[in-house]
Amino acid sequence: MRNHIRTTALAATALLAAFSLTACGGNDNANDGKAGAAAPAANATATTPDTNKDAKDAKETKETNSGTAQAPAENASATSKGSTGGSKNEKSSAGSGSGSKSPVTCTGSNTKVTVSKVSRPINHLLLTATNTGSVPCYAYHAPALRFDDAQAAFPVLRDSIPQAVVTLAPGQSAYASIGLSGEPDGQELHKGTHLTVYFTGKANQGSTGSPAKLTLPAGTTWGDNGFVTYWQSEMADALMY
Repeated sequence: MRNHIRTTALAATALLAAFSLTACGGNDNANDGKAGAAAPAANATATTPDTNKDAKDAKETKETNSGTAQAPAENASATSKGSTGGSKNEKSSAGSGSGSKSPVTCTGSNTKVTVSKVSRPINHLLLTATNTGSVPCYAYHAPALRFDDAQAAFPVLRDSIPQAVVTLAPGQSAYASIGLSGEPDGQELHKGTHLTVYFTGKANQGSTGSPAKLTLPAGTTWGDNGFVTYWQSEMADALMY
């Protein structure tokens, strides 16, 4: 009986020892598992600097790209300045190109007016107005004529209106013919010694500027039914009436 109890105690002791060994083995395995799990964490810690470096590289790349993107804006600004400069140059060129002054109205002060007798047509005189100024002038409409102390201006021939206003460059001349007597025949004639030539403006309302006072060719006579043509750019156009 005592031996049986002793044997049982020994068996229990051996069983407890086996459990102890199993528990130790289990703890070792658990530690092994913890160690295995810790490895990735270590790797993650090790890769953290690389991630920061990638972020830094990406930031630098973004800044570089931002600088590149700004370049066209700078070029556009330079182009805008260039365009502005071009406009200024163009304005300057226009200013210098328009150095020639605009035409003025022809008057007795900027023209030299002469009157001469012509053989054809008969009973006609020829008025010539030459631009003596430094800029072009417009010979508007027809000259307004007054013989000596006549009370009324000489009649104007409306059929002689030119297609365009006669413009005289410096040195150029305009022409108008004077029909000393018109129809009907048998009208009373007046002996003329002096002629006053008035110039008209664009609006053709009265005279403008100073007139030209001329001495008529000897033996000139004129009638109330005579006429004067509009200013013409060609002598032949004036004498055709």
